[in-house]
Amino acid sequence: MSKVEAVTNPSREELRRLVNSALSSEALLTIFARCRVHYDGRAKSELGSGDRVIIVKPDGAFLIHQNRKREPVNWQPPGSFVVLEESDPPVLRSVRRKPREVLEVELEEVYLVSVFRAEDYEELALTGSEAEMAEMIFENPELIEPGFKPLFREKDIGHGIVDILGRDSGGNLVVLELKRRRAELHAVSQLKRYVEALREEHGESVRGILVAPSLTSGARKLLEKENLEFRKLEPPKRSGKSKGRQTTLL
Repeated sequence: MSKVEAVTNPSREELRRLVNSALSSEALLTIFARCRVHYDGRAKSELGSGDRVIIVKPDGAFLIHQNRKREPVNWQPPGSFVVLEESDPPVLRSVRRKPREVLEVELEEVYLVSVFRAEDYEELALTGSEAEMAEMIFENPELIEPGFKPLFREKDIGHGIVDILGRDSGGNLVVLELKRRRAELHAVSQLKRYVEALREEHGESVRGILVAPSLTSGARKLLEKENLEFRKLEPPKRSGKSKGRQTTLL
């Protein structure tokens, strides 16, 4: 079986064959299409007709990209179930069971559909200051606060990757967002999104702490507004073959 199959301007039968082949063989499916998007879950949204890139990954992750910005305009996390409904027009549907979320894409015109049977068994090896900050916090959790217990590093929560997820001395969930340089507004927005997602999923108190050497005035104001916290922490510095460690937190 070929690693890559691609058809431009596919017929309905070619579209059905390639989509079902990708979904059944755990391949990477990419569709360039003019489409409409409907979402029903924790909220509702509608996206009118436009040219977009649709990506379905073997783990169920479902992404819809417009021709601008880095983030997908709509998406579903890994673990979602994807099917192609042979209606008129065809509908690519992604269903997340818990919480229940449904994302439907009406494929008005398909320009290209491709199937990539990718083999990739490597895990990302994190290097650099943020990874070293995480290691330092796991080894010295009191740098955050007395009683803090880090539980997970690089934790996928469905809404993104949390740098460190732990619990405080009172048993509350704590999200740490690490930045090796001065933190800006984007870092606060990212932390806010993770905290809100975990609060909704777990129905319990969740604290969010931005950990960085410093932060902008705008980031500080947004932290205060959203009732999030800040811990000043410098990345560990290398000294010869050994790593220096910070023993105090300002």
